[in-house]
Amino acid sequence: MRKIIVQEFLTLDGVMQGPGGPEEDISGGFQYGGWVAPYFNAEPDPAFDVIMQKWMQPSDILLGKHTFQIFESYWPTHTEDWPGINDVNKYILSTSLEHSDWQNTLFLKSIDEIINLKASGEGDIRVYGSAAVVQILFKYELVDELRLLTFPIILGVGKRLFSHESIPAAFQLIDHLASSNGIVFTHYQRAGEVKTGTIDE
Repeated sequence: MRKIIVQEFLTLDGVMQGPGGPEEDISGGFQYGGWVAPYFNAEPDPAFDVIMQKWMQPSDILLGKHTFQIFESYWPTHTEDWPGINDVNKYILSTSLEHSDWQNTLFLKSIDEIINLKASGEGDIRVYGSAAVVQILFKYELVDELRLLTFPIILGVGKRLFSHESIPAAFQLIDHLASSNGIVFTHYQRAGEVKTGTIDE
């Protein structure tokens, strides 16, 4: 069984929309696109370099239509910044896209195809961005791990990682690292069901 790992840039209040640039995702009138840029353009930080090495390890990826179109327009010609990205399989969940010139791109039409993909083959499958796809994965309990980069800002508006349709689940922290400018990397793995109780007095 392959693991599905969701990797997201997040604000302190859980917003994941449009981190990379002003025009990346303006749906809903979102006006804060590019909120990670000041942190990526900051002074070099060895801890942040380690974080990005973890973030961009080669792996098959699963994307939604919008995130795929962003990736497709940039990464094929910038492999020096992400070695191996052209070689891995890129699975795209879309009912409208059917073709891409980007090598090793495969299109999926339904959640059943994702379930079959998870049950076959080898190696992890990572999800970047792709807000709608992530919500589907949470709904069907297909997320095995979370790798989150949390930035020290609050936006108050925008698409959030977790919605009211997310299935309650417990996670265990297995790795973490912080940069000097406040970016926190956390890596969680699924740890069964949510447990409740009373705090001892």
